[in-house]
Amino acid sequence: MTLVAGIDSSTQSCKVVVREAESGALVREGRAQHPDGTEVHPEAWWRALEQAVADAGGLGDVAAIAVAGQQHGMVCLDGEGEVVRPALLWNDMRSAHAARELVDELGEGLAGRRAWADAVGSVPVASFTVTKLRWLAEHEPDAARRTEAVCLPHDWLTWRLSLDGSSAHPSLEALATDRGEASGTGYWSPATGAYRFDLLEQAFGRSTRVPTVLAPSGTAGRSACGAVLGAGTGDNAAAALGLGAAPGDVVLSIGTSGTVSAVAERPVADASGAVAGFADATGRFLPLVATVNAARVLKAFADLLGVEETGLSDLACSAPPGAGGLTLVPYLEGERTPNRPESTGALHGIELANTTPAHLARAAVEGVLCGLADALDALVAQGVPVERVILVGGASRSEAVRQAAPAILARPVVVRAPSEHVADGAARQAAWALQPHLVEPPDWPSSSTKTYEADPLPEVRERYAAVRDLTADRSARRSPERR
Repeated sequence: MTLVAGIDSSTQSCKVVVREAESGALVREGRAQHPDGTEVHPEAWWRALEQAVADAGGLGDVAAIAVAGQQHGMVCLDGEGEVVRPALLWNDMRSAHAARELVDELGEGLAGRRAWADAVGSVPVASFTVTKLRWLAEHEPDAARRTEAVCLPHDWLTWRLSLDGSSAHPSLEALATDRGEASGTGYWSPATGAYRFDLLEQAFGRSTRVPTVLAPSGTAGRSACGAVLGAGTGDNAAAALGLGAAPGDVVLSIGTSGTVSAVAERPVADASGAVAGFADATGRFLPLVATVNAARVLKAFADLLGVEETGLSDLACSAPPGAGGLTLVPYLEGERTPNRPESTGALHGIELANTTPAHLARAAVEGVLCGLADALDALVAQGVPVERVILVGGASRSEAVRQAAPAILARPVVVRAPSEHVADGAARQAAWALQPHLVEPPDWPSSSTKTYEADPLPEVRERYAAVRDLTADRSARRSPERR
């Protein structure tokens, strides 16, 4: 029996699954936590990976490994392969001003956004690596001068796995990535399949080494135990691969971030900036809309109400649809879509009758889903076909989310059996690396599904739309000295 391993190095934790290469059957798995925060030293990911591998019984018997990682971010390495500074993660908003600068440098207003969308398929926001490089050059010039190579979390972990024991680090020339990850940097074009070094240099002030972009079934060398290393990819592309998503499928993920993505045959270039025109892990494309506020909002309200997250779900299910007119705009950590990194959340429509734990819980669930429904509308506006919606992510286990989603989205929602979909996608990619002659990844059976349906609630979307633009900008409340 040939075994493969998939690794999901997400924002919150590291998961490892070992599966049978031909059938995809799960053999064993393990996990370990990551430290919290928006700035993390990559060595913390490596320690978590070692713990998760040990929890999974080791990887000495696997033939191939692939890593899926949290998208975007910035890992800077010096000429010796040492980490220059802790990595800035996708949800670090300090480069929001740099993003605005970079867009304006290619043109004022819509002209700048159109220029970026045409160049790399996306309009930069604070999550993108290109904006973090501009921030580094402006705020930490010594660290910028030491930087000889820049890569993403999954790139770095794959690179570390290629260590053969002969040196402290593999050569920087061994850095590799895939189309999905490269498309989230802001300096690689999914449409042309090439880096835009001019935009990289514009952001950073000079050129720097970047990973080689591998084909979907390509390999990045071998691990210390001799396993083939697959190209790996970003978490959203891996989830689509693990779910077996095809054109017409929309994957709605409610995890640390909220994402709505679709497998597409053609690239997307949205000048509004709402839709990021990413690539997927199969050679196709993955137009995606991301929101910063998702499962953490539900956790925050569970803590506020003094219940576990299952308790929040029970409370929400006990409240009437629409939460009695209570509406949450869930921008608790700023927001990416719409691009309001310094916005704050707000509750609207508070009355004596709806100021109850159940109504608050329901408003939290519906607020998160309304933001994701806006994201789905943005995909449809770009001509992306929507034949079914697949709900995944940690919050998909909430019965309240499952019941409310079809009403808010006005579409049936399919929920798959619980699984580590991102790690599963990485494992499927590892199996593909063993058979690079295949045009498509190995065909693994899909997990069982359950379909949820409900009458649409357009009035909830309408109330949300009426108040979402009224949220306060926290920068407006700062003193001039702190701005």
